Amino acid sequence: MANAMLNMHVIQLRMMSVKQAADYASLPFRRFLRIYSVRPVALPDSKPCCDVCGVDGWLDQIKAGDADTVAEKGRL
Repeated sequence: MANAMLNMHVIQLRMMSVKQAADYASLPFRRFLRIYSVRPVALPDSKPCCDVCGVDGWLDQIKAGDADTVAEKGRL
């Protein structure tokens, strides 16, 4: 059996579409739009995008039981 070396470069996205952010957070798109409290970034000549760090921070706040996000938890 022959051996081969595979060289791969994986680039992790920093910005993603709102739909991708909903998928990333494992939430249905409409529910994500209703409860996501971080404003998407308006990049020039592009649709609004969500920052991965912003989505992660928002999820961390929910996980920690932050008062602003706990009120939204009832709608999850």
